[in-house]
Amino acid sequence: MNEIIFYSYPSCTSCRKTKKWLKGNNIPFQEKHIFRETPNKEEMIKILSLTTEGIDEILATRSQTFKDLGIDVNELSLSQLIELIIEEPKLLRRPIITSGKKLIVGYNESALQKLSRQKPKLELKQSVS
Repeated sequence: MNEIIFYSYPSCTSCRKTKKWLKGNNIPFQEKHIFRETPNKEEMIKILSLTTEGIDEILATRSQTFKDLGIDVNELSLSQLIELIIEEPKLLRRPIITSGKKLIVGYNESALQKLSRQKPKLELKQSVS
């Protein structure tokens, strides 16, 4: 299994529940404080590539930060939107968990169970005679 990256915020209830679930199920992960270690441009592109609903899946449109900006995200280009998220990480829903192949946004126990059952692919090496 690819390394699990867990973007969290300590005072977020969903983040605490997710962390407790990951630890309780002995799932190794690398935790990143979403405001101190905000995903960079490449990480944001990777996260977006794993969404099923695009930007709406990861954007916290009900947050006060989003409301205060008073912008229409549909008027922004993808690169403008990514730059805005990097500048204002409070626009991201929390937590964000990725294995590099799967993405989970928010606390979702059934998705976490599926993620934990992913088996690493074995690389078969041919022996040269």
